[in-house]
Amino acid sequence: MYNHYFHLKGAPFSIAPDPRYLFMSERHREALAHLLYGIGSGGGFVLLTGEIGAGKTTVCRCFIEQIPDNCRLAYIFNPRLSVEELLLSVCDELRIELPPAGTPLGLKGYVDAINRYLLESHAQGLNNVLVIDEAQNLSAEVLEQLRLLTNLETSERKLLQIILIGQPELRTMLARPELEQLAQRVIARYHLGPLSEGETGAYVAHRLAVAGAGGSPFPPSLTPLIHALTHGVPRRINLLCDRALLGAYVENSPQVTRTILKKAASEVFAGEPSPRSLRLPLVAGGVLALAAVSAAAWQAIPARTPGPTAVASAPAKAAPVASAVPPVQADEANALRELAALWGQPLVGDKPCEAALRLDLRCHQGRGGLYELRLLDRPAVVTLHDGPRTGYAILSALDADSVTLSAGARREKIDLATFVARFGGEFTTFWRMPKAFRDELAAGDRGPDVDWVAGRLAQINKAPAPKPERPLDAATRESLQRFQAAQNLKADGLAGPRTYMRLNQLSGVPEPRLLAQAAIGK
Repeated sequence: MYNHYFHLKGAPFSIAPDPRYLFMSERHREALAHLLYGIGSGGGFVLLTGEIGAGKTTVCRCFIEQIPDNCRLAYIFNPRLSVEELLLSVCDELRIELPPAGTPLGLKGYVDAINRYLLESHAQGLNNVLVIDEAQNLSAEVLEQLRLLTNLETSERKLLQIILIGQPELRTMLARPELEQLAQRVIARYHLGPLSEGETGAYVAHRLAVAGAGGSPFPPSLTPLIHALTHGVPRRINLLCDRALLGAYVENSPQVTRTILKKAASEVFAGEPSPRSLRLPLVAGGVLALAAVSAAAWQAIPARTPGPTAVASAPAKAAPVASAVPPVQADEANALRELAALWGQPLVGDKPCEAALRLDLRCHQGRGGLYELRLLDRPAVVTLHDGPRTGYAILSALDADSVTLSAGARREKIDLATFVARFGGEFTTFWRMPKAFRDELAAGDRGPDVDWVAGRLAQINKAPAPKPERPLDAATRESLQRFQAAQNLKADGLAGPRTYMRLNQLSGVPEPRLLAQAAIGK
């Protein structure tokens, strides 16, 4: 109705999925990275959760488009199934040959057929991925049967990768004692949170641009209000903006005003509760029993509100590797000073990150969990939670089964299940800056930092050293994009902190490593 009025070629805020309107925020990219990491990690379960309308299906569709050619995919979107119906659905999706219709199989017959198929696929060098959407609707019996399907494995990997996508209730389900064995097999998990205020503005502008909007029906000054009314949930943004455009059309207004926007919100959200506040992930896997043992280590730590919800975890083992009590300290600044010592740099003062700048070190804060730390491959100060209490420890080593943590004079090797139960995903690390570093390099920039990037790329590619004071031209940006893609970085050709870190590591700049003694990532 309003498309002609605003000179639009289509409905920019339809809630129907349309790949033309795909908008991937950093959170969506992180979620996608976790799914892609999962299918290359040797099998098991990967968990993606998020509130209704947060974009889980968007991430899932992008994932399906990017799975490697050697992967066979089964996708189940209606999980309200019995155990036998689920197994039949898996066979249908993977095109597993079954006896003629009417032949009684029973559960064992379906499982045997699936196992034969997985072994044959493995012999052909193929991987199999089962994606289950709306997984919060799975029964405990079906979840247990899924766990049993992952029992088939070789000496190197499990033969079936299962991705569970669902609402936050799914995390609560996996915390049940009867699903402890399944929770231990979750190798990566991510909770998809809402868009930030800036991302909300970018989302609205992106959809309008795709629809061909010539002007700006939503002034930038409305972005904070849109974000506040929708809580950054994409589906709610679509509902609100669609009704607001209709309101502007009815009132013959060239733009949406605050009054129109508030009226639209009162109409589309009338009687509807606000989206549930994001909750910290509940991590099962045998770790709940350790709470009483480790509580004493937290008595001296002040309470603080828990932080981000993104968690990526590695496979937990049934028995702890070593200590069940992570070493922690209450003062984050002290932990950062201890971390800087690994770089051979003593930091003086109450603000370690500011002191580090004077030594050509820079703090980098992240919240991508273990997945992100594996990619960065550097020690970090990690934030650990025990209920309302928060503490800090230095993560100095990471392997397939354990982490090494230190705080003050105490250094302990902790099993991954214990660590992940307390790790909210947030961390701080250091990296060495090149001369005249800028936060981001764009096309046409020149200077010592551009020379540094071009020189490191040439060194890694074994190419001739470039001449100094060259601008960041198209050829250099293309080389940078190839490097970023190869290193699982955002391949945008704009050198940021993560790109500098990998250039440092691969060009021989002396820095401590996190995975130096681990088999993972080698």
